[in-house]
Amino acid sequence: MTYLACDLGGTRLKIGVVRDGRVIAQTVEPALSHLGLAPRLPVLKEAWLRLLKDLKLELTDCSGASVAFPSLIDRKSGRILAVYGKFADSLDIDLRAWARTELGLPLAIENDARMAMIGEWQAGAGRGCDNLVMITLGTGLGVCAIIEGRILRGIHGQAGVLGGHLTVRYGGRLCTCGNLGCAESEASTAFLRQIAEASPDWECSSLRTLPLDYSHVFAQAAAGDACAVGLRDHSLLVWSSLVVNLIHAYDPEKVILGGGIMAGADQILPAIIEHVNRHAHTPWGKVQIIPSVLGDTAALVAGEWLLRETSDQ
Repeated sequence: MTYLACDLGGTRLKIGVVRDGRVIAQTVEPALSHLGLAPRLPVLKEAWLRLLKDLKLELTDCSGASVAFPSLIDRKSGRILAVYGKFADSLDIDLRAWARTELGLPLAIENDARMAMIGEWQAGAGRGCDNLVMITLGTGLGVCAIIEGRILRGIHGQAGVLGGHLTVRYGGRLCTCGNLGCAESEASTAFLRQIAEASPDWECSSLRTLPLDYSHVFAQAAAGDACAVGLRDHSLLVWSSLVVNLIHAYDPEKVILGGGIMAGADQILPAIIEHVNRHAHTPWGKVQIIPSVLGDTAALVAGEWLLRETSDQ
């Protein structure tokens, strides 16, 4: 199967053409999610057409299109059910209708964390295991769970995927979802500046002169910057506590960690593994905490599975 795929992230649009579980062409466009989804759809279409042209393929050579979207999705209609500070106009857009009109193709859409999990389950770090949790550490914190080979969705489409909105700090920072002290509002790229500027060490921190992202936080922490050390240690504790909560909730054999922040896996993985081994209640043994294998392509590779599922509905 050859199909078009896109992962609509809060920062980047990851766009590709996939054939038989392998991304054969891909590109990236800025998400500009604050401007809405409608202005980005022509950009998405043009990117797909450009990739197909480079491959000497036509739209008619494709079986469909898949979209990973950072929100709750109605499984039957494919409509977007909520927005969390990104693509605010998306509730009024029918992406399946858009794909039929603009591409002449069926479109399958699912929550981006679920898509990343499906990709890793089918072709990556979770292959051969049917009890998994995945966390994507990035602009937000995406979560998905697979229990006994079934993707956890729930009657309203939000089962599993709101793991990033579990409370990890009572009375903590206000999150875009309306809750206080969510893991996402306490340790994600979207909230990093708020958290950093609240640090008593911010005014004398070298981070003030750098683009504020976790790669610089880890680097400056290693150099001894007090603000960066505080941000690093706080974030590692939040992510570790979230993993323990998810293990207790979903009973996985493996927890897969992905997302852009995992570029710092050499510091993140040992800290989380040590915390989980001390605090998770797993009398049967230890949960494996492992990095994503597919990285940015996981949600793209998931499209074939999702298109087949959608066609069976």
